[in-house]
Amino acid sequence: MSREMICINCPMGCHLTVDDTDKSNIKVTGNTCPRGVTYAVNEVTAPKRMVTGSAVVVGGTIPMVSVKTREAIPKELIFKSLEQLKAVRLKAPVRIGDVVIGNVCGCGVDFIATKNVDAE
Repeated sequence: MSREMICINCPMGCHLTVDDTDKSNIKVTGNTCPRGVTYAVNEVTAPKRMVTGSAVVVGGTIPMVSVKTREAIPKELIFKSLEQLKAVRLKAPVRIGDVVIGNVCGCGVDFIATKNVDAE
């Protein structure tokens, strides 16, 4: 099967053609740099995404804190990870890099805070 996609690994935005008819020998064309090949192969074999969201902060100067996954997680876990995040209630203070949820959905990646929130 042949697919068209745009590489998002650098500002070039190369238009890639990916032939994954032979899963053991995926062919990628249209890339300007080697990162395009890596991106395309990962995208057709095991797509992953960074996930961002927010969590409730109790007793803080603001009521919510922005969070993100430390690394990209399997695409199929995005909505399940956001459901886990809905249940989180953090006690202020919160610091950038604090683990908000460890091992999200059992995938080995943490949600971390991306903003400081001081206590009231």
